Amino acid sequence: MTRPIGIDLFAGAGGLSLGFEQAGFDIAAAVEIDPIHCATHEFNFPTSRTICASVVDLSGEQIRYLAGLEDREIDVVFGGAPCQGFSMMGKRALDDSRNQLVFHYVRIVSELQPKYCVFENVKGLTLGKHAQFLTELVEALGTAGYKVLLPYKVLNAARFGVPQSRERLFLMAARHDQKMPEYAEPLDFSVTVRDAIADLPDADDFSVLEDSDSVEVTWETESDYALKLRGLAKDVSDFGYKRIFDPNLLTCSLVTEHTEQSKTRFRETTPGKTESISRFLRLNPDGVCNTLRAGTDSARGAHTSPRPIHPIYARVITVREAARLHSYPDWFRLHATKWHGFRQIGNSVPPLLGRAVAASVVRALGIVPTKPKKVLKLGDPALLTMNMGQAAAYFSVSRTVIAQRARKDGKRKDAAENSLQLFAEIDV
Repeated sequence: MTRPIGIDLFAGAGGLSLGFEQAGFDIAAAVEIDPIHCATHEFNFPTSRTICASVVDLSGEQIRYLAGLEDREIDVVFGGAPCQGFSMMGKRALDDSRNQLVFHYVRIVSELQPKYCVFENVKGLTLGKHAQFLTELVEALGTAGYKVLLPYKVLNAARFGVPQSRERLFLMAARHDQKMPEYAEPLDFSVTVRDAIADLPDADDFSVLEDSDSVEVTWETESDYALKLRGLAKDVSDFGYKRIFDPNLLTCSLVTEHTEQSKTRFRETTPGKTESISRFLRLNPDGVCNTLRAGTDSARGAHTSPRPIHPIYARVITVREAARLHSYPDWFRLHATKWHGFRQIGNSVPPLLGRAVAASVVRALGIVPTKPKKVLKLGDPALLTMNMGQAAAYFSVSRTVIAQRARKDGKRKDAAENSLQLFAEIDV
């Protein structure tokens, strides 16, 4: 049976791509402006067409052509467009030049005419004057021929099997000739930090992880959640493609060096409390992680957001531990540089939350998903170590496509170290 197909706009590293794949979709194409993110997406989704471009410069016809879809009907278009500008009295939010990406999201949906579309964003869009933006978005989708499922929902990932408190806005719409979907219902159980990361070996025990982000090591896993992410236990609701991966390969685990003073402070911080100097939260092993944020983009200094302190060890968590807390399976790799890796996680939708939303679309389509027999080989590991110049050359785009902070002497910072999609989070 042919699987339904989806297109991911503003794909980043692929959190929503993975969630929709696990719900039963084939991701025909992923559009992303940042070459570093594109390289990571191509590594993890080798059969998806990664389109390294801005939606501003693409038409629905071009996306269809690049994805090799010809005249095939598209089942869903999904994505979280960055939203930076909000209207004052008398001015429409969608007319604000800073919101052009949302305007183009609606345009591409209108041109592709998928059966369904899903819009994802920050919770802040539902509050105060920002709510006007959503009203205009609903009107624009209506003009494009879509019925929006109202009221829209703010879903917390922690209620969908993710060991992290993370609230995201979801807005779902159906083409006028399609059955309306229903928003996903929360699960009746929760997953803890202990369930997610207790089995992972301590990265500080391996000197190779001072210069590399991976090491071969054998370890035991007990929790059902972690066993599924390692690929050692069956996940009955995962209809994604199996990847060829060694479950004894610990990846994304480049260590972070701390001073002895910092380690002492971390060690003395009670789990569930914030360390007074760094303001880092020490994770409670029996609770959920706080929201993992991306930090500032390269145009604003390329600073990493505060990372939680490990509940057992006197250090901050690794990228792999953050990925576990975000519900990424162990075969899923992030960029080898910690700054990029944490940014990719912080800017992404947890796959399990994306899976729950995507499953609602599958049910509306009237499809019974099945697990594919095909096993995928992951991409070239070199994709995970490219700097901006290398990634830009690989995708034949300008290395200045992502804005960089200018130095005082007028020169831009090296894009090899500073490249991330411009995404303004509204923290609430």
